[in-house]
Amino acid sequence: MICVVESIRDVIAIEDTGQYRGLYHVLGGVISPIEGVGPNDLNIESLIVRANGNEVKEIIMAINPTIEGDTTIFYVSKRIKNEQVRISTLSRGIAFGGEIEYADELTLGRSIIARVPYRLQD
Repeated sequence: MICVVESIRDVIAIEDTGQYRGLYHVLGGVISPIEGVGPNDLNIESLIVRANGNEVKEIIMAINPTIEGDTTIFYVSKRIKNEQVRISTLSRGIAFGGEIEYADELTLGRSIIARVPYRLQD
């Protein structure tokens, strides 16, 4: 399993949760044509090589939920030719303690689409 992040600060944030025990891949940013950042400016090729091998089973795209982040996820996903690799993203939605009336439309819409089953604890 490889967790793909934009920067080392994201690695530290994920490590602080104590919920992930796997490898990381730091891209060094995201694709942003407006800022002149293309795929060749990032650490993407080595990720593609790793993903197209036989050792990786899942890639977690822990990229910030922005247009540039989504573009980067789309680009990387299209480049991975190994159908055995599961590509996942972090769930997105309303933050705990947040209020629905103050959520933007995109966040609220994604929260509805990515809803999870509610289970009572025994």
